[in-house]
Amino acid sequence: MVVLAGDMNGHVGSNNVGYDGMHGGYGFGAGNPDGSRILEYADGLNLVICNTLFMKQESKLVTYVAGSAKRTVDYIMVRQGDKVKVHNVKIIRNEECVPKHKLLVMDMQFNTTKRRHKKFEPRVRVWKLKEEQAREEYKSMVRDKVEEEEWKHLDVNEHWQKMKKIMMETAQDIYVECQKVLADIRKHCGGMRRLLKQ
Repeated sequence: MVVLAGDMNGHVGSNNVGYDGMHGGYGFGAGNPDGSRILEYADGLNLVICNTLFMKQESKLVTYVAGSAKRTVDYIMVRQGDKVKVHNVKIIRNEECVPKHKLLVMDMQFNTTKRRHKKFEPRVRVWKLKEEQAREEYKSMVRDKVEEEEWKHLDVNEHWQKMKKIMMETAQDIYVECQKVLADIRKHCGGMRRLLKQ
């Protein structure tokens, strides 16, 4: 998102004729050549001057006061597509940010989307298939599952998805079996270690 704000030293005025896309029609006073350049700049970059979008009392439009002189020279701009997010632009009257300038504030609302947490899928330990016994068992299990499935009337994609599912599930089954065997070995080793200590 782009927000352009600051003292632009020009008066866009209250008249938005010819600049209705950039000027909301609620400015202050009369425009001047510098104000026209600001409007042309906004037009060229597809920006909207947010100060001019809301009807306000004169005291809430004036950003610069020097004696009897009152001006609006400070502006906030956003892209046209972000205009709907702007809910208000106002002057904090008793807050002077720099000499003779009033603090200009913009209220915006953003719609946040809740981030979805990706479902964790455990990795398939395919490196277990490097072991000859696990590899042979894998081939046998895949062959059995393929023979059990119905393959007629399937297109290429459906055929591949079914085959992929069989292969992945079988690899996971092999890993689970290996884990059970390792657990049994550890259990027996622990028993042998205790006997040796006695």
